[in-house]
Amino acid sequence: MSDSPLSADRYSIQPAGPAEAPLLFELVRALAEFERLAHEVTGSEEQLRESLARGECHALLARAADGTPAGFALYFFNYSTFLTRRGLYLEDLFVRPEHRGRGLGARLLVQLAKMAVERGCGRFEWAVLDWNEEAMRFYRSLGAVGVKEWIIHRVTGDALRALAAR
Repeated sequence: MSDSPLSADRYSIQPAGPAEAPLLFELVRALAEFERLAHEVTGSEEQLRESLARGECHALLARAADGTPAGFALYFFNYSTFLTRRGLYLEDLFVRPEHRGRGLGARLLVQLAKMAVERGCGRFEWAVLDWNEEAMRFYRSLGAVGVKEWIIHRVTGDALRALAAR
């Protein structure tokens, strides 16, 4: 890596635990704003702290050399019946705009890919908003492919409660 102050080696990436929930939740809010989905953030910092403490999710936190939070990746493990192996699912990846273009997003993905390989995962997957062409180009440049045959379906809120009550 270069010695440029803009290069990704000027950042540290560490696992984030419950104590980092305030910083992570701040970054979650920034991600939601970027994705035009701030109205969908109904969780809380405390819920995130508890989820991290219970191991329901895991996170990596990227910091600039001065300690400023620059980005994060939040992930969990799922399972593939076809592969009969677990997979690593990236729920969210976000790099603050002022830290983009420096290789930090790629470093976060590489660290997660290494983790997936070390833990015997058969897959490393994530979803991308259909309008985020820049992100899709970036992911393709790293070898990711879109899976067009699968469409995510979701049940939340009142619909979830109604389904559970049937």
